[in-house]
Amino acid sequence: MKFFLLLILSFMCATVFAQTPEENLKAKNIELPAVPKPVASYVNVVRSGNLIFLSGKGPLKKDGTYITGKLGKDLTIEQGYEAARLTAIIQIAVLKDYLGDLSKIKRIVKVLGIVNGTPEFYDQPKVINGFSDLIVEIFGEKGKHARSAIGVSSLPMNICVEVELIVEVE
Repeated sequence: MKFFLLLILSFMCATVFAQTPEENLKAKNIELPAVPKPVASYVNVVRSGNLIFLSGKGPLKKDGTYITGKLGKDLTIEQGYEAARLTAIIQIAVLKDYLGDLSKIKRIVKVLGIVNGTPEFYDQPKVINGFSDLIVEIFGEKGKHARSAIGVSSLPMNICVEVELIVEVE
């Protein structure tokens, strides 16, 4: 009996003290930037039923420039990780702009991380961990997702990473 009471109390405390994604962003001193406009004939978000599909975004800095270069030549794994983390902030801004409230997100379903690297570079997952880690920090269990991390010989504007994702909403 005591076990069940403790279990119920634990669940209630977790529910009461669970933070919203916006509170998690604030606690990490992350300020969402303005959403970048598409640079061609596409939109940032397409909704189909309860799924939203986000177009690929790259690591856009506050000054309006991108982090560019090839992993394995111009950038280290650590620099790529930070670029992927910055890309997560951009995609969270897209979600916030589209949904208004990040608590409407039921689950981050799928992430596709694309890394601009040399032919010898094979640590794409370590780079894209920058994106995945921040998504889980902000969304908790709802942020745990399926993922692919691939390498390519180039990306638009020579950006070092690009990430697209699929999100389930209520």
